[in-house]
Amino acid sequence: MAGNKINKIKFSPVDIEERKKLDFKAGDTVSVWSKIAEEKISTKANKKDEKTVRYRLQAFEGIVLARKHGKEAGATFTVRKIASGVGVERIFPLYSPMIGKIEVTKKSRARRSKLYYIRTKAIKDVRSKMRSVTNQEEAEEVDVNSAKA
Repeated sequence: MAGNKINKIKFSPVDIEERKKLDFKAGDTVSVWSKIAEEKISTKANKKDEKTVRYRLQAFEGIVLARKHGKEAGATFTVRKIASGVGVERIFPLYSPMIGKIEVTKKSRARRSKLYYIRTKAIKDVRSKMRSVTNQEEAEEVDVNSAKA
């Protein structure tokens, strides 16, 4: 009877069982809704510089590069996305109360459990695109110069 009471006590503001059931792995695209604190400072006469903190949800959508420590208390996962042409990575604790929800947008099959090679692959793709752009510009300059001659 005492065991039933202990199981019903909630130690964390996060639904741990729901997070354990999440089934995503490296290569999947997820959107992580994290809580962002916004402070409001009221300067009314009766309230002397009182700060109120409100939270809003902000999505971070990208590819899961790695999951570490399985479903333990310290489990984390790394998400990478491209923002304004720059690769951004964030490491999220799986059971963090600052995460509102985790949605699996797209499932995909990866042959590796850690996809760190995507970092260098993305750099190589950007470099090849830059080369093709500079080659096109050089070709246009040569065409213009030959037309003038």
